[in-house]
Amino acid sequence: MYALVRLRGNVDVRGSIRDTMKMLRLNRINHCVLLNDTPNNLGMIQKVKDYVAYGVIDPDTLTEMLNNRGMLEGDIKLTDEYVAQNTDYNSISSLAEAICEGKANISDVPKLKPVFRLHPPRKGHAGIKKSAQQGGVLGNHGENINKLLKKMR
Repeated sequence: MYALVRLRGNVDVRGSIRDTMKMLRLNRINHCVLLNDTPNNLGMIQKVKDYVAYGVIDPDTLTEMLNNRGMLEGDIKLTDEYVAQNTDYNSISSLAEAICEGKANISDVPKLKPVFRLHPPRKGHAGIKKSAQQGGVLGNHGENINKLLKKMR
């Protein structure tokens, strides 16, 4: 399961990349989406890699994101009680583990918004013009995306 966070805006972005961002539901800066590991999704990630940070998310970080930033339609916070009543899982943490293992999907929770609106990172970005390998924050972070997501909790 990949987590994508949009870090750059729409100014001077090619139309094809803008369309791909729209398909990924990354319409604003600091929005995050979760994607399965499929060839179609990997192709879209590769296309927008210069505008997003992405990597493999772990269950602990996903649990924290669902607790802090998971919203239902009508701007209602996601709770353990709602997950227990409307899904096959007892809590948000068990749902997060199932999502990371590929047994469940975000769309399995009724009325859960697929986009997480994150806070700008505490202590700022390392730079949004360079890739992660060059000392910035764009591109593939691998397992280190969890550190970025915790800064943006």
